[in-house]
Amino acid sequence: MSELPRSPRIRRSFTDRSLVFIEKVGNALPDPATLFLLFAVLIMIISWMVSMAGVSVNHPGTGEAVAVKNLLSKEGLDYMLTNLVKNFTGFAPLGTVLVALLGIGIAEGSGLIGTVMRKLVLSAPEKLITFVVVFAGVISNTASEVGYVLLVPLAAIIFLAYGRHPIAGLAAAFAGVSGGYSANLLLGTVDPLLAGLSQEAAHIIDPKYLVNPACNYYFMAASTFLITLLGTLITEKFVIPRLGKYTGDEKPEEIRRLTHEERKGLLYAMLTLLVITGLILWGLVPENGFLRDAKTGEILHSPFMSGIVAIIFLTAALAGIAYGIGAGTIKSDRDVVKGMSKSMATLGSYIVLVFFAAQFVAFFNWTNLGLVLAINGANALKAANVGTVPLMILFILLTACINLFMGSASAKWAIMAPVFIPMFMLLNPGVSPELTQLAYRIGDSVTNIVSPMMSYFALIVAFIQRYDKKAGLGTMISLMLPYSIIFLIGWIIFFIIWYYTGLPIGPGAGVHYLP
Repeated sequence: MSELPRSPRIRRSFTDRSLVFIEKVGNALPDPATLFLLFAVLIMIISWMVSMAGVSVNHPGTGEAVAVKNLLSKEGLDYMLTNLVKNFTGFAPLGTVLVALLGIGIAEGSGLIGTVMRKLVLSAPEKLITFVVVFAGVISNTASEVGYVLLVPLAAIIFLAYGRHPIAGLAAAFAGVSGGYSANLLLGTVDPLLAGLSQEAAHIIDPKYLVNPACNYYFMAASTFLITLLGTLITEKFVIPRLGKYTGDEKPEEIRRLTHEERKGLLYAMLTLLVITGLILWGLVPENGFLRDAKTGEILHSPFMSGIVAIIFLTAALAGIAYGIGAGTIKSDRDVVKGMSKSMATLGSYIVLVFFAAQFVAFFNWTNLGLVLAINGANALKAANVGTVPLMILFILLTACINLFMGSASAKWAIMAPVFIPMFMLLNPGVSPELTQLAYRIGDSVTNIVSPMMSYFALIVAFIQRYDKKAGLGTMISLMLPYSIIFLIGWIIFFIIWYYTGLPIGPGAGVHYLP
């Protein structure tokens, strides 16, 4: 079997040492929940030290002096004891993620998402198979586990069936699922999750600021095609020629076509989606539509936009139930509840993480440390006069580097958002929380595919070893590094073009913050 070409000895040795270093640093980090507990304790100590030093700043909006409050004072201890539960239950991302995932759990449990992925890939002409595999990978990150567990190994099997190198198919699918993690034509659980954290951070400066879960939708929907095109070009022009002809022991498998029941289920789901789409259009298109704002008739500040999480839940749930009835995978209400319960069972560690993250964010806000840091940081950035676009590029690069050591998108953003969103909001011109979140999502996506800390990284290595017994961490990195670099460069260029065209990045989401 042909192995992946190896780099020269010196370069390979340097790469291996770098990867070992990254792996050791990442493994040395505590569990994210423990990390947030330590951060919360650190906030207590810092608030005591800074308050004793009498540090204060003038609020740029009101001109009033803002002093750091001490969490270890009588007032601070009272706050922590009386708000422990409230901080947790009132944490914006918690409810939105739970509700959205309940609906997606039904769609996934019924088999709808997996069947759609198979249908999409199996229906593609051979000349378009790479494009479709990458595209399916990007779309699948709405329910990311399906992409990693089903699509990645399926893509390798399909490539082998077409006489292509199976590892090329695996790489193309993985690049779409993970490298294009934030791009999608559909809203998923990551959108309300990040938006909730961004809103909490924006409240440090503007307590009434609202961040819509769809605030990055226009840019991310367009990015779906950018990532698909880039992923296709890298696979066809670089990865496939580099891998050469597959000469391994694995033989092409017969790809299981959709059964009559699965096709029937897809028809039921499609009809359900058409009905839902019709109802939404009925509520939005007329000037007095029931989904518009009752007083102004606007769509931006309407029940539709504020209830986008409920719409995700209902759409996924009803489509999943319709598919299950048609395909025979749902025979009673117990099957529906089972799918919802299974999706909740996967969130045990997330809920623990949220408990400690909520305390950290609440402590950070109550002490005014975030506001003081934001004002001082904004003043320093104003003096540096870097400019919005170079600043966002640096922020993307910073996020991409941090992602190599800390894989969880929500954990990173819970730490970074309270620092960077208020800081950037105070610049002149101010950077909107939505734009800062968008830059974060780009940086968080592009290095997923080369980060040993990514939760599915070991699984993908195992998939590769089916076709290359000698493959390891270095093989994986060398295979995916071109995707990571080109995605980063291409996405930054796309970001710059979008910024200068003045297009909104999502419904009602501009690039500047106006107090």
